[in-house]
Amino acid sequence: MPATPQPRRPRRRAARVLAAAAGLATLGALAAALPASAGQDHAGASGAADAAGKKRTVDVQLLSFNDFHGNLQPPAGSSGQVTEKQPDGTEKKIDAGGAEYLATSLRTARKGNPYSVTAAAGDLIGASPLLSGLFHDEPTVEAMNKLGLDVTSVGNHEFDEGAKELARMQKGGCHPKDGCFEKGKKFKGADYPYLAANVTDEKSGKPVLKPYWVWKHKGVKVGFIGVTLEGTPDIVSADGVKGLKFHDEIETVNKYAKILDKQGVKSIVTLIHEGGVPASGAYNYNCDSPGAGDGISGPITTIAKGITPKVDALVTGHTHNAYVCTIPDPSGKPRMVTSASSFGKLYTDTTLTYDRRTKDIVRTSVKSANHVVSREQAKAPDMTSLISRWDKLAAPVANQPVGFISGDIPGRGATAQEAPLGDLIADAQLAHGKSLDPETDLALMNPGGIRSDLVHKPSGNEGDGVVTYGEGFTVQPFSNTVNLVDLTGAQLITGLKQQVSGSNEASPKILQVSDGLTYTLDMTKSGADRVVTDSIKLGGKAIDPATTYRVAMNSFLAGGGDGFAELGKGAKPLVGSDDLKAFNDYLTANSSADKPIAPPKADRITVVK
Repeated sequence: MPATPQPRRPRRRAARVLAAAAGLATLGALAAALPASAGQDHAGASGAADAAGKKRTVDVQLLSFNDFHGNLQPPAGSSGQVTEKQPDGTEKKIDAGGAEYLATSLRTARKGNPYSVTAAAGDLIGASPLLSGLFHDEPTVEAMNKLGLDVTSVGNHEFDEGAKELARMQKGGCHPKDGCFEKGKKFKGADYPYLAANVTDEKSGKPVLKPYWVWKHKGVKVGFIGVTLEGTPDIVSADGVKGLKFHDEIETVNKYAKILDKQGVKSIVTLIHEGGVPASGAYNYNCDSPGAGDGISGPITTIAKGITPKVDALVTGHTHNAYVCTIPDPSGKPRMVTSASSFGKLYTDTTLTYDRRTKDIVRTSVKSANHVVSREQAKAPDMTSLISRWDKLAAPVANQPVGFISGDIPGRGATAQEAPLGDLIADAQLAHGKSLDPETDLALMNPGGIRSDLVHKPSGNEGDGVVTYGEGFTVQPFSNTVNLVDLTGAQLITGLKQQVSGSNEASPKILQVSDGLTYTLDMTKSGADRVVTDSIKLGGKAIDPATTYRVAMNSFLAGGGDGFAELGKGAKPLVGSDDLKAFNDYLTANSSADKPIAPPKADRITVVK
């Protein structure tokens, strides 16, 4: 499912934030009137010693990352690159990521840091390449155990296979249907806790997993609260979140911060699977220019401003972006908010200065930076061994050729709202729809369901331009079905307008469309008006609101996912094969070594900026 940020409910949340800020600002004013020794963050304590002769403060190293998505092997194409801003203002692309390099980076960073804890902000599994996804992400959990992950929050993709499967990821045991994948070996589960403070069972009201966890080392204690985005049910299949309730992030974090505080845990970090949109695509840009937090927008800014000052730092994710920002907390005090892109391409190194007397973080001393997981460094041998072991099990399936392409076909890495790979997938679903019902008119594909690019360069020994089953799986790993429904022209128009209105207005989700469907997207306008109604045509003919059209789409969209409620109202449903089979069948039928598929022109949607 998509990894794009979900829009908030601004009026309700804004009211809560303002109310909380008003109360906390009053408390902040009272605190300011107290002597320095009574405050939490008095910098003068640094370097002093307590009665036992111990140093008053100690630096805790917090290493963090997010949205790994089972990318054990280095991601291909643009999905495996980060952008670095150079001193002269130009930008440079750097190949990055892969478990072998991430493990080396983290282990190198830990050297010389006796107080080091490693945390993640969700979506470590789910929407994974075949090497992990084929085995229900057991290989990734094993890799996280080996590289020393201490704790993680859940993300929306942790719920792709439901709460019971997530519980198996935590506790271990063989898959209920597929069994054990390696002879004589039983999956042991995660050594690290999954935290899901804002996810409760609908019947019992209790959290489905631990809400928080406390890291302890030589008298130092740091509490971690883990939450996922409240809008998870909107972007995960209904079966994945059945029986679960997702609660407001701010209210949940504030609740558990009070609980930790009463337990004497004053240093608190929130791991939250929700994020923001940075002003620059470069991982090393200055997020605090011209002022604190000015270089970021999106849901995390509202959330950060509403979370209690008891929380000292926020590690975030979901949007697959990179940023290190200081967003003011409700009392106006700067607080670190970080995200390390995705797929293990970056990690964040944050220094938290812990005051042994107050047991809190000296907030003015917090420092943080993102670092590239370079492929120029040595590979971690244990990760190489792990990948090789699972790769042998996956090879008979992964290496099967399914088609041929004449050049790179950008999907996840496309820079425009219409992706060439999105057009190709929509065409494949239209062809599959016509095989089920010759009267099928068009197909629609959600952008978040496209997880990678198709790259002309070989990923193994298959040769240039050969698309393997494993590469196709990486593009479409969700096992959705291709469904057919009847929609009136009026419903189709409404569905297209929902791309840029309602829950998608703040963060548009532009559907990928099959050949023959064209329209204009005018981004100078606002809301539903961005989709120019008179421009919507099929085969050059205007869509008739009263006519019924047969539409192919994946089961996620057909269920109204991603805020497309109108698409979920289709009549006469018919369920076809899974979307990956439809895609592979299309590649096989329409390409050969002599006649490879050329990258689509991506000219079906005219965008006015």
